Amino acid sequence: MAHRFLSRLAEAIFDQIPSDRALFRTLDGKGNRVFETSRGMDGMNGGGGPIREADETLVRRVLEINRPVLVTDLASEPLFADLELSRDGHPRSLLAYPWTLQGLPAGVAYLARNAAGRPFTRENMEFLTLAMSPVLYLMRGNGSRSPEGDVPVPGDAPASCPFMGTALPIRRVRAMIEKVRDTDAPVFISGESGTGKELAARIIHETGRRRAGPFVAVNCAAIPEALIESELFGHARGAFTGAVRDKTGLVEEATGGTFFLDEIGDLPLALQPKLLRVLEEKKVRRVGETRHRAVDARFVSATNKDLDHEVERGRFRQDLYYRLKIIAIDLPPLRERPEDALLLLNHFLDEFSRSMGRPRPFLSPVALEMLLRYPWPGNVRELQNEVQRCLVMADGAPLILEEYLSPKINPAGETYSHVSHLFSEAKADFEKRFLREALVRCRHHRTRTAAEVGLSRQGLFKLLKKHGLDARAAG
Repeated sequence: MAHRFLSRLAEAIFDQIPSDRALFRTLDGKGNRVFETSRGMDGMNGGGGPIREADETLVRRVLEINRPVLVTDLASEPLFADLELSRDGHPRSLLAYPWTLQGLPAGVAYLARNAAGRPFTRENMEFLTLAMSPVLYLMRGNGSRSPEGDVPVPGDAPASCPFMGTALPIRRVRAMIEKVRDTDAPVFISGESGTGKELAARIIHETGRRRAGPFVAVNCAAIPEALIESELFGHARGAFTGAVRDKTGLVEEATGGTFFLDEIGDLPLALQPKLLRVLEEKKVRRVGETRHRAVDARFVSATNKDLDHEVERGRFRQDLYYRLKIIAIDLPPLRERPEDALLLLNHFLDEFSRSMGRPRPFLSPVALEMLLRYPWPGNVRELQNEVQRCLVMADGAPLILEEYLSPKINPAGETYSHVSHLFSEAKADFEKRFLREALVRCRHHRTRTAAEVGLSRQGLFKLLKKHGLDARAAG
């Protein structure tokens, strides 16, 4: 996407939506400006002076909000109430459309009108949204943060890498994958369910020198013990009842590529020495045959079990364990990299909205808070499923409300309410939500709830009655 295209698009937006000041900016992964054009902004287009401080402050806040913004009267808009804005050139109405890529701010279209001008309208927002569609499509289509596609995200994964995140543990995972992908040494991947073990194995295969070969995956826990030897190593015709023809094993099928053993901790103990021999000799012998066949496959295995403990209990061979674990990659659970939760939420919202053919919705503040506070025991897979569920429940609405969340994330069943501009109403809304969450944590035990929140039993009862809350249980 060339700078010329962005320039023309920005000019069309500026012409169609008149404003006192307008800005179109794209950013790289560190927030540095990659492309920029403007009208009426001091210090832009070769003017040499500083950018208007108030507008720059508003642009930063829009990027933080991370959703389209239409403000008719800035003085009464709570989203900007805490900002200290200079009086010089203070806009009255603003219209802005920020966008992200890989969960990080990637750009913004910003327009401002002074007090003398007419406020922006919904029609203006609709035009801006439609005008931005080709930019979002092209940028997200090629995974580029820059119009020319040549500015990578510093320290982050490429667009083609599903292991997104800025947390140190996931950076280490990506660095290790990059180191081992072109070797033939066995790789052992450990991690909780939902952390992406098979995904890691596929990335190792698809980015390594064996990518032209097959990727053959087998789940050791999903195959009956009586059949797993035949599945892995193959069999000759007549080797057992029902063996009416020769069968190539999965290890042979992986020749030239990668053989992935998922849930290796569930491999039957009797079969483990045979797998060890294959790893050491690079040969397999089909069930019912006497001759060996050469295989050339890279072995990657994974488990969510503690194999050290399994070895101690005698349920997994120590020699096989060491042979598989020449290179070890440990995938961190999502709770150990909470800073990546928002990035992943935005990524999956973008991805599933596009695949479902729906406009990309935004999260209500309370829904976002609940999602970021949830510990995600099912890790990234659970988060991915939750986003997909929310999009279905939202049914094309522009906002994902807290009532659309799963009961485990919103156990109190909170529903969306518009934030009041009156302090008394906002305080009452906070008290009700606070008490509801405390009751859920204490399983509706009133004495325990009162102690946890620092109230007397009588004080708690008064507040419960005031807000129409039922403690359900005595105590």
